[in-house]
Amino acid sequence: MASGSSSKFIYYEDPPPGAIDEKEFFCTEKIVPRKIKPQNIVIRLMEREIHGSRKPGSHFHVVREFYQNVFPNLTIVNVEKPPCFLRKFSPDGKHFIAFSADQTSLEIYEYRGASSAGDLVAGYPTDLLNADADAHHRIRTHIFYRFFKPKFTVNVCQQRDIRTDRLGNMPVMEQQLNRECSLFTEDGRYVIVGSAAHIPDDLRPHFYHIHSNNEAVTPTIRSPLEDYSLHLVDLHQGKLCDTKHFRIDKIYLSHNQGIYLYKEVLAVLSVQHQTIHLYQIVEGMLIEIRKIGRYCYDDDPFIVSSIIGKSINEKPFHEETINSLKHRILVFLFKRAKKITDETGDPLELRKFYKYFDMFKSLRMWKMQLLDEDHLFIKYASEEVVTLRVAEPNSQSSFFVIYNISQSKVLEIYENTSEALLQLFENYCDCFRNARLCADSQFTCSPSNNLYARLTQQRFKQTIVRAIYGGRTEATKRILAQLPISAQSYSGSPYLDLGLFSYDDKWVSVMERPKAYGEYPIR
Repeated sequence: MASGSSSKFIYYEDPPPGAIDEKEFFCTEKIVPRKIKPQNIVIRLMEREIHGSRKPGSHFHVVREFYQNVFPNLTIVNVEKPPCFLRKFSPDGKHFIAFSADQTSLEIYEYRGASSAGDLVAGYPTDLLNADADAHHRIRTHIFYRFFKPKFTVNVCQQRDIRTDRLGNMPVMEQQLNRECSLFTEDGRYVIVGSAAHIPDDLRPHFYHIHSNNEAVTPTIRSPLEDYSLHLVDLHQGKLCDTKHFRIDKIYLSHNQGIYLYKEVLAVLSVQHQTIHLYQIVEGMLIEIRKIGRYCYDDDPFIVSSIIGKSINEKPFHEETINSLKHRILVFLFKRAKKITDETGDPLELRKFYKYFDMFKSLRMWKMQLLDEDHLFIKYASEEVVTLRVAEPNSQSSFFVIYNISQSKVLEIYENTSEALLQLFENYCDCFRNARLCADSQFTCSPSNNLYARLTQQRFKQTIVRAIYGGRTEATKRILAQLPISAQSYSGSPYLDLGLFSYDDKWVSVMERPKAYGEYPIR
């Protein structure tokens, strides 16, 4: 029964047939299930042979999909190995390096390939975890040398008795290699390793050797001075090619924090002397090309001395002038503040610059990385943070500087709460990681090119935003605390691509850090 003439199509009972057009009330479209690509390797090979890559620019993705058919399927734990500290593979996968037990020599192994142990593990489809059978013991005993053939043992930290008159006849202490420091050239020919030796209290250096300029920091118990050396080793010939020494210094070698290798350019940050040393690898030699800190150009000392003169007894520590790199930073901040003031007519930005001038002047270099051969990405913080006198250094205020080396010019400065820098980092993460410079295309699993990695980062960000004492600013600080990123600290392995495989990042991750193995094998 209808309620009225104006609502003749509103019924309280079943409408008569033909009164309602079913197309207006029922969705005729269907949800089409997503078609899963064939996983069979034979079908994939046929598809690649016939069609190649169906979409332009997707060749790399097509190639990486084959790793889903060839993957590790056997886990063996408690493998017997030589008395050494295993480190990592070379970029070409042909060599594997390790540090000797006394941390004075570099051991080079040749990788024989996955098929070298095929006869040894044949007939064992299950993982060898805690079994004690004789056959299992035989596998654990021999499998390491099946995969890795000892090739060279290079004595890097040689016993020396050298005295340097320039440093007041201080003996060179015996150094040990840092197990967490190694940088490979992109062709896999050379590896750079670092060593250090503690300076005992009874051989404390001269004051002006510690404070070599007016930007030098004061050493602390948590950040003591040491003698450092960087060694260039030829993996193909098994010999020590070159060594550079840094006496009475502070360089963070662990996880390659204080050194960075981009193609053939090596950058070394001296935190103690606030200087960045740049070297070029040329035919097995480390050629120094520039020092950035007190001066930015090689001829700067001659120009400065010709203008202000130089006293024989005057030390750089007593200089009243601002060093070249810090001066360029202050000039950039002043020009930016003046530009904003001229555009808005409000002198607030200039007043802020004058107010925080002393704070800017007291900043010290903490970390750095090379964005390419001509650009440095430098992190500045207070001296308390740089010398590790603060309990939580990443929560403190810091600044990021993008510096052009050839033009000696500051391009941009960001604070560690900058939304603009966060957006750059999220969208161009691979440009900061530089994980696979030798590859045609950088396909690391990063938030900038992987949907699953970006989703994980967004969840992490939202967790901090919603947490107690959190917020968007705190989330930005936590994410930007990763910068600058240490050299060769991320893996570009397709087995760690979240678009191809799923894994628990508690046991394995794209960041190359030591991980403890669990009770069960990694799947």
